Amino acid sequence: MPVRFSERTGWDTGESRLTAAIRSARSSGRPLLDLTVSNPTLCGFHYDKAEILAPLSSPSALVYDPDPKGVLSARQAVCNYYADHRASIQPRQLMLTTSTSEAYSYLFRLLCDAGDEVLVAQPSYPLFDFLADLENVRLRPYRLFYDYGWWIDFAALEQSIGPRTRAILVVHPNNPTGHATRRAERQRLEQLCVQHSLALIVDEVFLDYPIGEVEALESFAVGPHPALTFCLSGISKIAGLPQMKVGWIVCAGPEALQQAALARLEVIADTFLSMNAPAQAALPAWLARRHGIQRQIRERVEANLAVLRSAGLEVMHLEAGWCGVLRVPRDRWAEGGSEDLALQLLLDSDVVVHPGSFYGMAEPGRLVVSLLVEPHILEQAARRIRYSGRNHGS
Repeated sequence: MPVRFSERTGWDTGESRLTAAIRSARSSGRPLLDLTVSNPTLCGFHYDKAEILAPLSSPSALVYDPDPKGVLSARQAVCNYYADHRASIQPRQLMLTTSTSEAYSYLFRLLCDAGDEVLVAQPSYPLFDFLADLENVRLRPYRLFYDYGWWIDFAALEQSIGPRTRAILVVHPNNPTGHATRRAERQRLEQLCVQHSLALIVDEVFLDYPIGEVEALESFAVGPHPALTFCLSGISKIAGLPQMKVGWIVCAGPEALQQAALARLEVIADTFLSMNAPAQAALPAWLARRHGIQRQIRERVEANLAVLRSAGLEVMHLEAGWCGVLRVPRDRWAEGGSEDLALQLLLDSDVVVHPGSFYGMAEPGRLVVSLLVEPHILEQAARRIRYSGRNHGS
């Protein structure tokens, strides 16, 4: 008999039509304009290599100090980051992880038994589905709706709360919609969590990237915290260093709940001890130098939004982040969904985009593009997007 695999990994690993077409185009040598690149290290930004690499040579990198929460100096550096966001966080509230993905894994183990549920906004990033599957946790979506901006559908959210719901997950600001959770929405989320004895998980990796005239976004780490709250972030976005693999969890809330959660999290972290010493030693320096790359990214995002709009493309309202959602006129997608539209764009114009369906957008005329790509690439692609498929419409 063949070896049996876990049902939790029983995913459909076959290629989608779009993925197969992209692979075929690249293997044939066709020059593609790829608007899905969201790794800042590949997008032409200036990094001071010496400053980034120097902290890794610290002698402390050779010392093994297996603190399950992370070494104190690294956690204090994260506290200093939150102080710049007007949040008073103590090192005892922090747990370092190798990524926000690992942070989610810790929290799902902390909060959920097999079959328990976590509510998550849709549209959102599909990574959550895989993380939940690996922990035998069920995700139940609640809707973000669009009305001159994105909003949480609280009626749908409340209807989704059931006897096995353990937490509400919020991405603030959301990826890819750029929806920022404002104070009134936050208060209502907290009220629901208190009313139903739920935890609030807040992914804030794009917090430092407001767009346009939007004011600096407020972190959920800023008190008060009537509900047990976990804020997740890391230097992948904050310092534009996804390859360095540093993330964290901030735990806040009523003192008794906070202490109980931290005690259990410490055991989980102590079981794996995954955070490496060189990255922890370098973290204070990397965080201290984050402003330079953040400034470059914000300027690039603003420039690319101007490129898209000047090309006559409709960008749905966004308040923060690195992505833009394009709303394509109805005559361009009358015969298919967003994956068909993305496939058509690839075949007709050699432009690679994400279909909105990749993020759970049901509307067929939605395409998602990275705002990190270099402007000259986006300019060419925007012209092709504008005119591609004109002869195919009604």
